[in-house]
Amino acid sequence: MVLSEKWGAMIKLSHIPSILVGMRFAIAPLLVFDALNHITSFWFIIGYVIAVLSDIFDGIIARRLKVSTAKLRQADSWADICLYLCVAISTWLVYPQIIIDFRVPLLSAIAIQLILFAINLIKFQKFPSYHTYTAKAWGLALLAATLGLFGFSYANTLWLAITLCWLNSLEEIAMTLLLPTWQCDILSIFHAIELRKILMHSSEDGV
Repeated sequence: MVLSEKWGAMIKLSHIPSILVGMRFAIAPLLVFDALNHITSFWFIIGYVIAVLSDIFDGIIARRLKVSTAKLRQADSWADICLYLCVAISTWLVYPQIIIDFRVPLLSAIAIQLILFAINLIKFQKFPSYHTYTAKAWGLALLAATLGLFGFSYANTLWLAITLCWLNSLEEIAMTLLLPTWQCDILSIFHAIELRKILMHSSEDGV
């Protein structure tokens, strides 16, 4: 009985990262719903912060519980895309002039991201899911930019988010070109270089 209870508890704990990812998918459209009348309530900020916290902790918990699979990390990446796409739509609904004013840098950020996705799809037939340090820094910059905009109507933090988007995208493009096979959870280009050496060495040994 005790063993079965412990096993049941472990099964429930192992579901936490997936639940957190699912929570992000659920919250994202609610942000757009809150912005439909061209203003946002206090709940927009609350929902967004909860979504960001779920993004921070899902990976940590998954690694601690040893359930950090490639499938889960890909779902995590899609949840991030969904969240920030909904934030972008909300920004257009509430602050359209900001989108117009920042249209060139924002379009450049979208373009470099699309190039990253295209290179990964061509080479690996999968979207990237590296979760690098620069991606984490970009996420924090997006947090600051979103809170600044929707909390204080301050837009200049977007410049930092856009700069880090470019830095992250360029790093991940280089990592994709370096790595011989698709990988997830590679923290930086330096880790990718070391992993490439290991994979190439293993490949040579197998010949």
